[in-house]
Amino acid sequence: MRSSSSPGFDLRDAVNSLRETFGPLTATGAGSGSRGASDRSRDGRERGDVRSAILIELRDEPMHAYQIIRAVETRSAGAWTPSPGSLYPALQLLSDEGLVSSAQVGERKVYSLTDAGRLVAEQTTDSTLPTEPTHERAQEPRRDVQTTVDLARSGVRFAQALTQVGHSATAEQSARAIAVVDEARRKLYAILAED
Repeated sequence: MRSSSSPGFDLRDAVNSLRETFGPLTATGAGSGSRGASDRSRDGRERGDVRSAILIELRDEPMHAYQIIRAVETRSAGAWTPSPGSLYPALQLLSDEGLVSSAQVGERKVYSLTDAGRLVAEQTTDSTLPTEPTHERAQEPRRDVQTTVDLARSGVRFAQALTQVGHSATAEQSARAIAVVDEARRKLYAILAED
């Protein structure tokens, strides 16, 4: 089910991504996803600079997300494999900054550098990639179940508000709501991009 107003957006993919992150909510609200936040924090590897890694890999050729992940893994000699949970927000942020563009090619979204992105990429060095596994992430506090539940509940409340806007808002109110949602999305990706 692709949105006609946003080429490349797949609602099913978005919902499945939420389910994968938070898992199905039980009566108590606790998620039990197979690859939730606690699994990702147990990998014991340094995150590296995802933004720089993407720019470095896209210097040579356009790639889809899985190709970028594999290319980073190869370039770092297996020392680092960025997770989709860190890659996609960084790609979105780079897109918002005008450094990366994307095009739907078959079933995949392929990313390439814009002219501005190429200039930034040429100044980016491989030194931002880890060359050996570290356990820096293992020292980060794990996200507790309550935080996961709070995020899921907040997302549900947000979706309910959007549903009401979709059913009741005027065209002008809808346009303002879209601007608010887009700004919130950019801010969330900026939070994820922080060190």
